[in-house]
Amino acid sequence: MRLIGLAVVLGISLVLAPLVADTQETGKVYRIGYLSVTTAANGLSNLEALRHGLRGLGYVEGKNFTIEARWADGRVERLPRLADELIRLPVNLLCTAGGQASRAAKQATATIPIVFANVAFPDQIGLVVSYPRPGGNVTGVSFIDDEYGKRLELLREVHPKLSRVALIYNADNPGSVSAFQETQRWAAALSIKLEPHEFRRPSDLDHIFDTIARKRPDGLMTTADALISHRTRLLDFATKNRLPSMFPAREFVAAGGLIFYGSSIPDIFQKVAVYADKILKGAKPGDLPVERATKLELVINMKTAKALGLTIPQSVLLRADQVIE
Repeated sequence: MRLIGLAVVLGISLVLAPLVADTQETGKVYRIGYLSVTTAANGLSNLEALRHGLRGLGYVEGKNFTIEARWADGRVERLPRLADELIRLPVNLLCTAGGQASRAAKQATATIPIVFANVAFPDQIGLVVSYPRPGGNVTGVSFIDDEYGKRLELLREVHPKLSRVALIYNADNPGSVSAFQETQRWAAALSIKLEPHEFRRPSDLDHIFDTIARKRPDGLMTTADALISHRTRLLDFATKNRLPSMFPAREFVAAGGLIFYGSSIPDIFQKVAVYADKILKGAKPGDLPVERATKLELVINMKTAKALGLTIPQSVLLRADQVIE
């Protein structure tokens, strides 16, 4: 009987051992760093999208993951220090929003895994070797390559008389430069004259606005990067000068901008969360192919359109994901 009892105890122990191990593993709390060039007010929706993606995969904040967020408030020069700060905590994983934050993170560490989001042309700006095989400690989700060109095409569709467009871009940001070049190619094909204006620091905006107001183009576009931190100034300028404008985030349109067309942020961060999950479970970032965003969103502010005297074609309205009245 004693032998039978011992066998039963051993058998139960063998069955429970994996469960105990699993319990111990799930008891681990992962610390995720989040780095963005923008302000917390302007970038919080991105961070919330990441949280939502992780929750959808079964993660519970405070129980098995925490997020340490750092915001550069539109000051690119702060990014290296903030990246170092996250690394010293330390964090198990870095999630980055935008090309500038992603490059700062990569320059700060070659060992901590990095998953980027909202990056245009990551292979052209030195983040990854290639889309299929990123290499190193970096992978992530990029914008759709022709997104900026499609924005210009759509702006022409809602404003058929469009012939000259002012484009504000950051000449110090390789991703922004690539976006400008992509837009330039589409402009040539559409017989639209693109008038580029270089932005490097917030003080540049006064001169840029004066120049654009003097030249009086038919429309306005901006690339994403740190310009998103100056949403109010950009919107006020476009409104004052009655410029039909294509903006780089849907929040601009909710605040009074005319139109946004681009990758769905929730879709991007759902993919980022999936990659974060894989990496935390042992996958190597360099082996995970860079994904492209697959869902695009179109948001139109009809009140702004009416104020500009624009009639939005029904064909465009039918394609809109959101129409703000």
